[in-house]
Amino acid sequence: MGEPGREEYRIQSFDAESQQLLKTALKDPGAVDLEKVANVIVDHSLQDCVFSKEAGRMCYAIIQVNNMPMMALVNPVYDCLFRLAQPDSLSKEEEVDCLVLQLHRVGEQLEKMNRQRMDELFVLIRDGFLLPTGLSSLAQLLLLETIEFRAAGWKTTPAAHKYYYSELSD
Repeated sequence: MGEPGREEYRIQSFDAESQQLLKTALKDPGAVDLEKVANVIVDHSLQDCVFSKEAGRMCYAIIQVNNMPMMALVNPVYDCLFRLAQPDSLSKEEEVDCLVLQLHRVGEQLEKMNRQRMDELFVLIRDGFLLPTGLSSLAQLLLLETIEFRAAGWKTTPAAHKYYYSELSD
């Protein structure tokens, strides 16, 4: 199946106004308020975790067209990350994995745009690591690796790589 129009996003669950906003954003991001678009997508994602993957695809498509929507997405992305750092989410390995993956991808850029929110997010991550309530060993390992990743300037040191990924190279 080709990619004609690539607008095959599942937006039917949105109201008509939001559907139109999203369609416009996907075609011409400069024609809409990207912060409003981001808020619509994030709000829907927070209500329907199954939609989150689709939301990420939509945001990625918008970014590819516009090149500068990151400013409009900073707070909504932080909102999603804060949700993933809550104790109920940290008890689910898939959600911890998602949190860690996103921080590896955009953590450094987010921190440059709003260091205070990143500090607040890492307080939650630290507390989630230190006060484990049903965290799996893998979740604890991922959180610790993320804390060290940020502390090392958003880079994985050779020693950290060996420690965290030695099982993968065997």
